[in-house]
Amino acid sequence: MTIALQVEVPIACFRQSRAREYAETYPVPPPSTVYGMLLSIVGETNRYQHCGIQLAIGLLSQPQKSRIIRTFRRFKKKDIHDPSNARPDYQELLTDIQFIVWIATGKDKAKPTLTERLQQALANPQAITRFGGLCLGESRDLVNAVTLLSPEYTGQSLSWIVQDENGSLTLPYWVDHLGSRGTRWQNYRLLDPSQQWEPPDLAWTVIPSD
Repeated sequence: MTIALQVEVPIACFRQSRAREYAETYPVPPPSTVYGMLLSIVGETNRYQHCGIQLAIGLLSQPQKSRIIRTFRRFKKKDIHDPSNARPDYQELLTDIQFIVWIATGKDKAKPTLTERLQQALANPQAITRFGGLCLGESRDLVNAVTLLSPEYTGQSLSWIVQDENGSLTLPYWVDHLGSRGTRWQNYRLLDPSQQWEPPDLAWTVIPSD
């Protein structure tokens, strides 16, 4: 089973995993971040629940990058209110993020599958139990709209994010939140805009099941 969603986010930061004081952003939404958003839509808190699904991401816009200065908290002292735990640093932001994500059931063994749950959630949102605002990245980066597209949809041109071992984009497709050892990466590149509505073969990323 395969479905496609159009997602619109006014502003977000996809902080690079290796960024330290200067909070750089990936130029595109990483597969791991998009997967987290999809789980949030259906109210799923166990990120292992739908491992095995496949994602393909195509950009509808060219997000613009800007830089701000904001307060970050790094807990160097046990007292969380200690002023030394907070300091200003620069952070990169992206604005006008619009993309389409295709979701294929793949090896998702859950019943119902994530694709089925997404269809149900968008058709009958009042039946979903979830908490917090729907965001893409940080909790501040709220999603403006998620639209389920019909199979007959033929819309704007897309720039597909495709796997390429020599690509310049190194993105996480699974993140180890207890450290970095279990984080998994893949090299990608961004194709030129085209009217190709269905994802190319190399656009698919599998969320690992082991």
